[in-house]
Amino acid sequence: MLYIDIQYLKGCYVCLFIQIFLNNEWHQSVSGKTFPVYNPASGKKICDVQEADKADVDKAVEAAKTAFHKGSPWRRLDASGRGKLLHKLADLLERDRVILATLETMDTGKPFLHAFLIDLEGCIRTLRYFAGWADKIQGRTIPVDESYLCFTVHEPIGVCGAITPWNFPLLMLIWKMAPALCCGNTLVAKPAEQTPLTSLFVGSLIKEAGFPPGVVNIVPGYGPTAGSAISHHPDIDKVAFTGSTEVGKLIKAAASASNLKRVTLELGGKNPCIVFADADLELAVECAHQGAFFNQGQCCTAASRVFVEESVYPEFVRRSVDYAKRRLLGDPLDPKTEQGPQVDEEQFNKVLEYIQSGKDQGAKLECGGSAVGERGFFIKPTVFSEVTDDMRIAKEEIFGPVQSILKFKSIEEVIKRANSTDYGLTAAVFTESLDKALSISSALQSGTVWINCYNALHAQTPFGGFKMSGNGRELGEYALAEYTEVKTVTIKLSLKSL
Repeated sequence: MLYIDIQYLKGCYVCLFIQIFLNNEWHQSVSGKTFPVYNPASGKKICDVQEADKADVDKAVEAAKTAFHKGSPWRRLDASGRGKLLHKLADLLERDRVILATLETMDTGKPFLHAFLIDLEGCIRTLRYFAGWADKIQGRTIPVDESYLCFTVHEPIGVCGAITPWNFPLLMLIWKMAPALCCGNTLVAKPAEQTPLTSLFVGSLIKEAGFPPGVVNIVPGYGPTAGSAISHHPDIDKVAFTGSTEVGKLIKAAASASNLKRVTLELGGKNPCIVFADADLELAVECAHQGAFFNQGQCCTAASRVFVEESVYPEFVRRSVDYAKRRLLGDPLDPKTEQGPQVDEEQFNKVLEYIQSGKDQGAKLECGGSAVGERGFFIKPTVFSEVTDDMRIAKEEIFGPVQSILKFKSIEEVIKRANSTDYGLTAAVFTESLDKALSISSALQSGTVWINCYNALHAQTPFGGFKMSGNGRELGEYALAEYTEVKTVTIKLSLKSL
């Protein structure tokens, strides 16, 4: 199994890329401030990173504006050239895949194999998918009066801001970077302060791939300073954000207050996973388990409300508990580990508070329910049964390794309960009846519905939410519309009478 010694990696790679990336060069912060980055598996500091704030964001935006100007090397590059650069970046991610996966594991606590096989694979496929789109973004001719020729042109928006979360730092950066650059925009990216290391490493690959200076700029810092500066900046034309609904509201308000910049928001979820009695029960249990506990439960797509038809409820709970008890916690750099620590102490305490609320409100704790070890932020996989809709663990996004299993009797009942939430990101249905599955999927208020599977995400398929789960779509052809403006051109023809 591929493995890199953590001290070797720390000495050779981490400390090389801890500054602000502007114009393809590394810079100190204007203020001279830094912030610490910790390994959640040990609680020990990895390094200090330069802390960007408003002054640094201003410099990054100026670099991105200059790179976007007509006549710049980036704007002179033809569309197929943009595709070649994205393919080159994908090549470099493949080359450095072990390094990036190990950095991601150190920074987030996610198991190395998950980072290597899922996160990095998703990054590479997303880059190659949008590289293929670069020279295929086309307008249309529109039939109007015969005295006119009318057509549309799809043009890049301009300077785009990307504010990314700590649960999938590299993958969410690429989800935003790839379509933005594919369409010819420039980018100012702010990684989450808990997990900036892989994003900064990508800055070095951007330069190596041959992107012109200023096309991509990376400003590590805190949300209330660097993130707010991006949201409010009058020269940023679009912001893409993945994170909490509360912060998403602030970003949308800031965008409206500054220059009405366009906003794409991928926010929280309290996702229903509906299991009918006629389903393949073992498949449903396994998928619901992975849906609840993947990435330590720190997923906006988490299967956080599992509705099970009452006739199979006891058996589903028994099997789910067996799965949870077998789940291996430990060192995320150990290939055998299935679950690592929560990202930091704040998230660790938040999850334990939710677990306590489940106990206090009368849910039945089937297994787990406590922290593990004296170092790091590990929590046992936790399963609650006899959960009711009024409990906090059934209503609020936990973002931790907690599975809540609820009981239902009828189709009408479960649809109503599944939709009784402010969120609408994903949902899943497990049944052998295709008619039932399709009928229910049309009734669910959700941006994605999986049938007899879970977390089946692909670069080609659009992703985003209904209601308070966000606006707009990432991935797939639909993402291109989020990064282009449509211009109509109408030409008066001088026609001689025939």
